[in-house]
Amino acid sequence: MSFTLPKLRRTRMWTGSAIAVLATVGLAACSATPNSNADAQPPANPYGHIHAITIEESTQRVLLATHNGLFDATETVPQKIGPTIDLMGFAASSNGTFYASGHPGPGVDLPNPLGLMKSTDSGESWIPVSLQGSSDFHALTVTSDQIVGFDGILRSTVDGKEWSDVGPKSPSPYALVGSPESTVVLATTEEGVWRSVDSGDTWETPDGGPRLLTAAFADPMTVVGVTPEGSVHLSLDAGLSWEGTGTEVDQPATMGATRTADGNISVWMAMERGLVKFTYDGTTLTEETS
Repeated sequence: MSFTLPKLRRTRMWTGSAIAVLATVGLAACSATPNSNADAQPPANPYGHIHAITIEESTQRVLLATHNGLFDATETVPQKIGPTIDLMGFAASSNGTFYASGHPGPGVDLPNPLGLMKSTDSGESWIPVSLQGSSDFHALTVTSDQIVGFDGILRSTVDGKEWSDVGPKSPSPYALVGSPESTVVLATTEEGVWRSVDSGDTWETPDGGPRLLTAAFADPMTVVGVTPEGSVHLSLDAGLSWEGTGTEVDQPATMGATRTADGNISVWMAMERGLVKFTYDGTTLTEETS
């Protein structure tokens, strides 16, 4: 299943359903005033950039953290949740608490940058927690016992208020990937995948693994990742070892994954052509079509 969009920047997304609705509106307007479409302008992009995709553990909702706020993309037509905030970093804990960082949108009375924010009402409202006015976490993840973020420095916190600087000091991670059900954290870097088994306190350097652009935990042991060239890799031991799936995809800006009840893996990727859903059955990665 994919939501298509006009050719835009790599991370800008429109849904196919939204385009269909807008096309219908345009036809109706054209019928009423035949020449009015000459000055018609493209509709506003509802997302801006998609910065993170998270599958909420308790509900299996597909959540998009975007330049224009949080969206629920579980159904064909994504639904906006809460205020317009540029959510540069986003993660959901196992107890349903959301954590985020970034910048407030127009008319939103929150500090800039946001530092670490949290929501206990599924993203409808946000509460400042720490580092307001000083930190913008472009990468953020949660484990079973800590929050790990990167705002130019790799940091971790147990309570969301007191932060500790952690390694690796270099290179900077493209993405931080964790599971709210374990203490394993992966950092995708230009040197390969760095791995921590203690929520970011200590790290192991790469050892023959792929250089991934982005990745996502489908369950505490299963991770799906994509290289900058678009090769899809799979780990069944929480990022300790990797195998290629033999599948090539368009380069995603970010991705999310979950293990389904039938044992398959559902994967969502934010691509230039839209939000695309794949299913991996243990052998083949198949793109779903609407």
